[in-house]
Amino acid sequence: MTQDILTIPRPILWTFRRCPYAMRARMAVLSAGLEVELREIKLKNKPQAFLRASPSATVPNLQAGGLNLDESLDIMLWALGKSDPLGLLNMPSIGEALIAQNDGPFKAALDHTKYSDRYPDLDAQSERAQASNFIQSLETQLAKYPFLTGDRPTLADIAIFPFVRQFAHIDRAWFDAQHWPNVILWLDGFLQSADFQKTMVKFNVWKDGMRPNLFGHASE
Repeated sequence: MTQDILTIPRPILWTFRRCPYAMRARMAVLSAGLEVELREIKLKNKPQAFLRASPSATVPNLQAGGLNLDESLDIMLWALGKSDPLGLLNMPSIGEALIAQNDGPFKAALDHTKYSDRYPDLDAQSERAQASNFIQSLETQLAKYPFLTGDRPTLADIAIFPFVRQFAHIDRAWFDAQHWPNVILWLDGFLQSADFQKTMVKFNVWKDGMRPNLFGHASE
């Protein structure tokens, strides 16, 4: 049995440090107490091994045995399905609704705001207002609870906070000046957490033949 375990290939997680989708995948790996081989890439110079692995040519991508997961939420569910010591998957249905809003209209408005030069036909201020509506819905939730769905973090918190971080970093002074005290407290709590600090450790860009970068519980 021990020999069989030792011969199981370690899962490979292709990632880009600053990508919010990749951030939440790494957070889930840490929360699950798993270990993966982390392969950091440059988005402007994607290696052929990554392009062969990822049908969409986007990060994150996970290869685990016969599995090839190309969506960050699927990677989160895979990791937490193996081990969920914090009970992140024990989430009321509003959590699923918030994730859907985050991944859909909020992310679109966020990109239209952050990369406004790419969308000359759209009004950046109007798009920021659209994104702000979602932040306000989070503020409403966080005025009632310390986390998005209750008294403890769930999948929704881990899945959403990297995107709120990205929106806040467009103009942090403006973000902090808005009347979102509970969102700001919630966001900063995650940004200052030990898991997020581990998630944002810099790794060398992957090259074929290099010593594997190990990420997760067992690599500490």
